[in-house]
Amino acid sequence: MNIRRVPFDHPDAVKLNDQVQAEYHVRYGDGGDATHLDPAMFEPPAGLYLIVYDEQDRPVATGGWRTQDENDEGYRNGDAELKRMFVIEEMRGRGLARRILAALEEDARVAGRTRMVLETGSKQPEAVALYTSSGYEPCVKFGYYRFHELSLCFAKPL
Repeated sequence: MNIRRVPFDHPDAVKLNDQVQAEYHVRYGDGGDATHLDPAMFEPPAGLYLIVYDEQDRPVATGGWRTQDENDEGYRNGDAELKRMFVIEEMRGRGLARRILAALEEDARVAGRTRMVLETGSKQPEAVALYTSSGYEPCVKFGYYRFHELSLCFAKPL
């Protein structure tokens, strides 16, 4: 497995993003995550976007972080927000999400961020299990879905 930094609008990132959006639609029936994401949000040092490639150079997993500071959506100064964590179905259960998560946390820490935050949903128990087993704890809701009843927000000090 090879983890590479790529732009958020890289063709492989777009392909994986389309897949995760389709999965969100299946789970929630709402067309996918409506949070506005701009490729510039993931450009170092204000963020990072990663793709895991398998031995055949196929993109199989993705994840990124973007800088957030105090604003009217409930973020705090020093936040790094985790976005678009996804592993294709046939590659799940191999620790890829944990590898991406660790790399993103370290990069955000080096960039001076003090807390990693994320929003997921109650219909994603695998995601909740990953984050809670990685030291994330429930926190006050933030972001686009902060008023949505199925939204779950977590945070971890960096």
